[in-house]
Amino acid sequence: MTVTTSGALPEMPYDVAIVGAGVVGCAIARELARHPRLRIALVEAQDDVGQGTSKANTAILHTGFDAVPGSLEARLVREGANRLAAYAAESGIPVERVGALLVAWDSEQLAALPGLAAKAQKNGYEEGRLLGPDEVYAREPHLGPGALGALHIPDESIICPWTTTLAYATQAVRSGADLHLNCRVRTAGPGILHTTRGTLRARHLVNAAGLGSDELDRHLGHSDFTVTPRRGQLIVFDKFARELVHHILLPVPTALGKGVLVSPTVYGNVLLGPTAEDLDDRTATGSTPEGLALLRDKGRRILPDLLDEEVTAVYAGLRAATEHDDYRIRAHPEQGYVTVGGIRSTGLTASMAIAWYVTGLLAESGLDLREPEEPAPVRMPNLGEAFPRPYQRPDLIAADPEYGTLVCHCERVTRGEIRDALASTVPPHSLDGLRRRTRARGGRCQGFYCGAAVRELFEGRRP
Repeated sequence: MTVTTSGALPEMPYDVAIVGAGVVGCAIARELARHPRLRIALVEAQDDVGQGTSKANTAILHTGFDAVPGSLEARLVREGANRLAAYAAESGIPVERVGALLVAWDSEQLAALPGLAAKAQKNGYEEGRLLGPDEVYAREPHLGPGALGALHIPDESIICPWTTTLAYATQAVRSGADLHLNCRVRTAGPGILHTTRGTLRARHLVNAAGLGSDELDRHLGHSDFTVTPRRGQLIVFDKFARELVHHILLPVPTALGKGVLVSPTVYGNVLLGPTAEDLDDRTATGSTPEGLALLRDKGRRILPDLLDEEVTAVYAGLRAATEHDDYRIRAHPEQGYVTVGGIRSTGLTASMAIAWYVTGLLAESGLDLREPEEPAPVRMPNLGEAFPRPYQRPDLIAADPEYGTLVCHCERVTRGEIRDALASTVPPHSLDGLRRRTRARGGRCQGFYCGAAVRELFEGRRP
């Protein structure tokens, strides 16, 4: 039950090594750690969990209404949504059930809505309802002109992706798993990983490497899929824009994905995006003038007033798209190896179900699993605006005045929250990691006013 960032790796073999500490890898580590006496390693190339695709998505808890019926993705998203909703309620991860509207802007899109409603029913979702234009505008009065109707999906929700990944990792480590950060896999073979920190051996390997999952798969002798990085650029609008939108506003989906949406966030902002750009560069997470111009053009039609609001930030994430329209989760029992590839934007929602499914594949491959034990529950820091934050809780402040001392005024982050994050089971190793745990430096000034104070606390000095 350690978190390491440097030094040699243990010589004793693990029972299972998981490559990739994104939301899926952390969920798998948590699930495996429920089984007593397993030695588990979670190996991550970067200096924190959730540093890749998991930190830069649209943060939607999906119903799976529009997945390919009968696909593994459809099944795991449906199961995962229920599991994650219950887990979030238990762990203090903020979730808001805002619902979604798939808005039709022309006759072709309008004609597609009944088919999407039927598809939802095939996926076990019965609550979708077709709306006429009057009801659409009654629900979303700031919507741009020309909407002809919509499909209402009332159970689509928004969630905090940062604390979800962190909660999984925290429970895994507290239950005995070792988290090895700054540990990039260079080459691999059955039962062995050659990393930048030395050699790690394990009886079973799980490939949850996201954008690098196909490369690791080839090291093990397989060529089941090829990852094409799909960049999604997004614009984050200030909290003053939050009253403009009440649902997740989705376009009618295409083969490239759900398209450009407008969505509230649990942090009180509004997202516009993402783009869908297939690239060759697996590190191209920068935004571009062309991408941002495209988003503004799309946003002008969806929610014209949004373009008059201030922009807090822009960011881009890379999704691990493949040539297949389903997850690529495969077991190779003769190697004690399971690959978890092609996990796109629905991976957050499906994460707990994927973890359960992968654990079953490992058991079928010979992993000796004892009867699982429920881990001690975790209570994550609340980063959601719809729930009382520490600075709003007189009981916390009375017991500890640090929760009443604001450091980041834009996001209302207190000294107590920063202190707790730095002393947590999986602490941050960078200011960005601290931001994902507290929201410090994530507001409209982007750290212009609080940056020095936050840095001093991060470095162990009191301002």
